Amino acid sequence: MRLTPTQADQARRQGAVIVDIRPAAQRATEGKIPDALIVERNVLEWRFDPTSDAKLPEATGYHLQIIIVCSEGYTSSLAAASLHDIGLQHATDVIGGFRAWATAGLPTHHTKP
Repeated sequence: MRLTPTQADQARRQGAVIVDIRPAAQRATEGKIPDALIVERNVLEWRFDPTSDAKLPEATGYHLQIIIVCSEGYTSSLAAASLHDIGLQHATDVIGGFRAWATAGLPTHHTKP
């Protein structure tokens, strides 16, 4: 089930991992979600597969709730489906992506140039 920005923020506060898959240039322009894990799209599956030698420390098992964020919610829905394909059944994404998150007034920050 895809999440609204408010639902994703609630899940984050309950221990879900927010994963921002946007390229660095988009994050620099649009801003970031504080404490979101940055994993670019092209490496997502092998960084979260619990059986991968290149997994992240956060990839603790198939039970992990991962919430993917892209800019507008299109790429993230495909990325979440791909994580489902490798067994991460609690992977989902934010409807409307980062832009909807920011519009909802949820925490964001910009890096100073």
